[in-house]
Amino acid sequence: MEQQKHTQPHVKALEPSTLILSIAMSVISAMICMQIIAKLGFSANTSIIGALLAMSLARIPISAMSKFKSLDRQNLVQTMSSGAGFAASNCGIFAVSIFAAMDKPEYINMMLLGGCAATLISIYFVYSIYDSSLFPASAPWPPGVATAQALFAGDEGGAKARRMFEGIILGIAGSAVKIPAAFIGLPGTATFGLPMAGIAIAFIANIWSMAALAAGLLIRGYLPIITGFDIGKTYIPHGLMVGAGMASLIQIAYVLYKTNKDNSDSVSEDEGVFKVTVTPKETKRALSIGFAVYMASAIGIAVLTGIANQLPASKLLLWVAWAGFSSFVAPILIGLCAMRSGWFPGTAVTIIFLTIGLFLGFNPVSLALLSGFVGCTGPCFADMGFDLKTGWIIRGKSKYLAYEKDGRKQQFISEVIGAVIGFVVVAAFMHVYFRLDLLPPTSRVMAVTAQAAGNQQILMELLKWGVVGMVIQFISGQKKAIGILLATGLLLNAPMYGIGVLLAVVVRLVAGKAFMEIREAGMIAGDGIYGFIIAVMKAF
Repeated sequence: MEQQKHTQPHVKALEPSTLILSIAMSVISAMICMQIIAKLGFSANTSIIGALLAMSLARIPISAMSKFKSLDRQNLVQTMSSGAGFAASNCGIFAVSIFAAMDKPEYINMMLLGGCAATLISIYFVYSIYDSSLFPASAPWPPGVATAQALFAGDEGGAKARRMFEGIILGIAGSAVKIPAAFIGLPGTATFGLPMAGIAIAFIANIWSMAALAAGLLIRGYLPIITGFDIGKTYIPHGLMVGAGMASLIQIAYVLYKTNKDNSDSVSEDEGVFKVTVTPKETKRALSIGFAVYMASAIGIAVLTGIANQLPASKLLLWVAWAGFSSFVAPILIGLCAMRSGWFPGTAVTIIFLTIGLFLGFNPVSLALLSGFVGCTGPCFADMGFDLKTGWIIRGKSKYLAYEKDGRKQQFISEVIGAVIGFVVVAAFMHVYFRLDLLPPTSRVMAVTAQAAGNQQILMELLKWGVVGMVIQFISGQKKAIGILLATGLLLNAPMYGIGVLLAVVVRLVAGKAFMEIREAGMIAGDGIYGFIIAVMKAF
């Protein structure tokens, strides 16, 4: 019977009832995430929130809602709503606000179109290379695992539901606890909530990746206290990320070469050995097309915005090459980080390409365009990767190949619609945000950086530490991504998160992770629910 079920076509994203509910959820998600990132500087991951809402709708005693007991439908709802929230906050309002902060309104509409193009291109890019040997579906993708576990627990009830509920309560309670700075050896009177999502993810993700992330976070937080040296005020983290990123690209090229030479269509990952559904030949084709499309988009932006007339021919060619290369590499780096740890350092990676752009001699407008375009490529890679992981688990981990491919296609359609909705919401409300001076802090950072002058000393620091980052990444290997995760931790000032992740890694080494199964998904959901509610209360 199960086999017969999966020989049928997957639920369609454009099915009227599913589409209407998904669109409604997406509009709400986009509006809320815009408000949160503008007020607080970060956005909420609405994926698991959307999943929980879809599960709740399925239990409304109305016949029209009974079809939402389908896990596939619930997956499509959360995919679209998550895509809209990420597109509106991490992409749309972020990109246009850079020019609002620079007081250059004449570029805002073009940036909106360019950001939308970058987001949609990247969504297709993810769809094309997901479940390849580079980005296998069997890799951790921790938030995706958590969402799938939440959907299963809601569907099956019983012991799984109880474990999920225990995790949710623990996630909410832990997040609500406030730890004084002095208690963890930090100066000041600030308080910190327990990083329940980070603790939970440490039981899902690659343990080496999480240990590297914890190390970076702790070094960034405590080195100034211990030695008086604040690594966050240097370009050491940026250099490490640049070097680790370059090494990762070489490792990716080697993986492609090796899989092609071995003619292998399977990969050994955290969940076992699985056949990938995207062949090495298809992967190389997707990478080539992706690079070409990013380059073409860079040319289009240069022409439409008028910077083609502002830069000398040689500088214009350099800008197009750098913008195309950066927008191609950024989602790959962010995708690797998201795949291994559940984190997506979109701002950090964008800042790196922007900083290097300073030394290439680009003017402030061209740098701002570079930041906006590149900044729109990475978040959707992480978001869609998580959502596709959820779908992959629900659909049987590629056991039913045709069903898996059709389901992935429907998720792609949902993600595209969600992204478009996100940008429509930004277009409708962005000028209200500008009048109220509600600009994301990250956009202000990009604007200030774009208008800053570089110096040779900083460039040399980037190059020096880039070598170190390359060595670390080469030694650790592509799968662990220690160089990238270490650099990510150094770029983020969140020592409490580092403590939580480190303790979770130690517990996992000592006690294993079986006792946390399903509970870790609940903890992530609880942390998300608490953070979402608090953020909305603060934002509004």
